[in-house]
Amino acid sequence: MVSESEGRGLSCRWQTFVQGPHDPRQARPRSLRVGQKPFPFLPLDPITVSPDPSRSGERDLDVDGLRAEFPILFNTTYLNSCSLGALSQRSEAYLEDFLRLWHTKGASAWYEHWLGRIEELRSRVAGFVGAMPEETALLPTTSVALSTLAQSVAARVEADGQDRYRVVCTELDFPTLAYQWAVRPEIELVVLESPDGIRVDPEQFAEAVDERTLMLATSHVFYATGYVQDIATLAEIARKVGAFSLIDGYQGAGQVPLDVHEAGVDAYTWGPLKWLCGGPGLSYLYVRKPWIEKLEPRLTSWFATRDQFDFDLRGFTYRGDARRFEVGTPALPTVHTALGGQEILDEVGLDTVIGRNAMLTQRLLDGCRDAGLDLAVPEEAHRSAIVMVRHEDPSGAVADLADRGIVVDHRPGFVRLSPHVYTTVEEVDRTVEALAGYAR
Repeated sequence: MVSESEGRGLSCRWQTFVQGPHDPRQARPRSLRVGQKPFPFLPLDPITVSPDPSRSGERDLDVDGLRAEFPILFNTTYLNSCSLGALSQRSEAYLEDFLRLWHTKGASAWYEHWLGRIEELRSRVAGFVGAMPEETALLPTTSVALSTLAQSVAARVEADGQDRYRVVCTELDFPTLAYQWAVRPEIELVVLESPDGIRVDPEQFAEAVDERTLMLATSHVFYATGYVQDIATLAEIARKVGAFSLIDGYQGAGQVPLDVHEAGVDAYTWGPLKWLCGGPGLSYLYVRKPWIEKLEPRLTSWFATRDQFDFDLRGFTYRGDARRFEVGTPALPTVHTALGGQEILDEVGLDTVIGRNAMLTQRLLDGCRDAGLDLAVPEEAHRSAIVMVRHEDPSGAVADLADRGIVVDHRPGFVRLSPHVYTTVEEVDRTVEALAGYAR
């Protein structure tokens, strides 16, 4: 498939190949050493999922085939996907293709291949969350995405003559979400407290969000509790008083049901680092279409201008789509690794991921309870694949498990466990046994 981008003064063509003669998924045989133990790279076949009528409409996943994509699983029990998703062979093959083109084509690879890769990724990640490509921007980090959007919304509201100075978030949100506003003295930052250290109730937002509110900014899934918020309800709370709704979905996309159009949120951020298995260096931003042309980011770049290849210093005009929020050359290595991870998740299907993760999480919870471990767990309707185990020595426990070849994480007072679709029941049981043994 050939895509074409035309700017006034320069027409550039690039090739987007998915099954073409240089398809990076057709990786040549090679070996890699992990812990001094070589293992072969396997053929990069699509993940197979077939109907299974005995499972109430769920799809039967070839778990062994899926696990063969992720070399870390060959000799490690990995329950830390909420920190960093596993790297697939397909992602590495895309990365090798990027390096090969750099070696062989140099800068011409931009127009013949790499710009096409960017748009291919944009299309895939947009579709994955129910958005359109023109509503989706690629940025270097979620911090940049949040900051770019925050100042754009504030400037728009000020230009409209509205007196909105309040931003509402929660104490369970990742700090970056609040930091965007904490450094602005003109903003009243309202931080909602959790009644139990696990959740924040929608009623608390409804009480705090009023006509003074510029933005309701919070998480889809709380990073330190695994609690899944009802973002559709939160969007409606904001909409009733004319406030902007911004959802940080970095812990949500890839492990919970998600359709940004159905949810009605004004903006949603997510990225490839964690559940989408694409690595660091990239973030995605969805902005609801009616807002796009209203917002004019002050932090900008030549990627945000309509006639990008005119190189006209006096001719800046914002793009008509979400690319107006982009701030420069994207990290091409991560574009390629993210594309590999996203392809795999697309093949498996989000419904399959959600169903398998729910099974693995329940197995993990049951095992922890049977072992006498102390859990901090949301009610089932708000549960994700992030499991928090209270612990007197979380860092020591994580180190002990690492010595046993089990990778998990910790937060203050807790060991944090996060199985993903490629995890097995045996790995869950092994992790519980090892953690319970250290606790005693």
